Amino acid sequence: MGEQHKMGVGPLLNEEGNLAEPGYAFSLVKDYDRNSIKAPKFRIKEWDYYYIGNKDHGLALTVSDDGYISLVSASVLSFGERPWEVTKTILGFFPMGKFNMPKTSKEGDVHFSKNGTEFHFVHEGEKRRHLTGFYKKFGKAGEDLHWDIVLEETSDNSMVIATPWPKKHHFYYNQKINNQRANGYFKVGDLSFDCGSCFGVLDWGRGVWTYDNTWYWSSLNTSLNGVPFGWNLGYGFGDTKAASENMVFYGEKAYKLDDVRFDIPLNRKGKDDYMTPWKFRSSSGDVQMDFKPVMDRFADTNALIIRSTAHQVFGLFSGFLILDDRKVSFEDLPGFAEKVHNRY
Repeated sequence: MGEQHKMGVGPLLNEEGNLAEPGYAFSLVKDYDRNSIKAPKFRIKEWDYYYIGNKDHGLALTVSDDGYISLVSASVLSFGERPWEVTKTILGFFPMGKFNMPKTSKEGDVHFSKNGTEFHFVHEGEKRRHLTGFYKKFGKAGEDLHWDIVLEETSDNSMVIATPWPKKHHFYYNQKINNQRANGYFKVGDLSFDCGSCFGVLDWGRGVWTYDNTWYWSSLNTSLNGVPFGWNLGYGFGDTKAASENMVFYGEKAYKLDDVRFDIPLNRKGKDDYMTPWKFRSSSGDVQMDFKPVMDRFADTNALIIRSTAHQVFGLFSGFLILDDRKVSFEDLPGFAEKVHNRY
């Protein structure tokens, strides 16, 4: 991929409404201003996505204002001998900014309430987030889902990338805050799970996307030998000549990676076989990992001109990474990898 460009401080968009400076950073150095966007309001997409989990269970929470559609979703996952998951989603139409999503991840809160279901993502200090809420009639037998979780950042570093498309006024500004230490619980039906051994990640996204895209994303947030350890890996959309979104986090440090590819096996019909072990490799050889799937959280959303086909696969990673000439080896660490095709 060649040398990658590290961004400086300044506005995200120029006067023409295009990215002022594509590239990557370790913090949210660019200022996002919805009013500077030149594309129609129904094309603007803004979301906050959290995943909190460990080897046993996981919870995913999404609040997303995607212009002509909104999506508020919760998923509970269990990775035991008989893995299971439940996902429920509330769809709305033409929010176009009514969710008042914060212009930065550093401050500002997210609130959603409808028909007794509530999501609250609240800042409690510079590095602490409090996620509370409940989802009515969430479980298979109609049980409510409740959660009350505090996340605390373990590093000053995060993955930030500004990615353009060749089409003018189209861009994606994204931050992943990995390795947030969790405390609290979630419960639904007979499952009441203490999140004290979990880590979480925030996927904070703002931008204007082209209509048809496929992305690959992998996230891992855990502890290795008592030290917070994780990564953000991904590719598949936009013009990434300036930078990839690949970073590894070990303790308080962040390490920028070049290209990383997801090798998803094919079945006899030539289709992706998501539940057969994958391989993750980089051309430089500094990433060599095997991924053993445990569960494929498949979702196919079809609403008029909106179509999203997502395979979010949870499992265990083994292998090694080279970080500044240091080899970091690991075995059976919990994380996920996904392939998502959106037309929206």
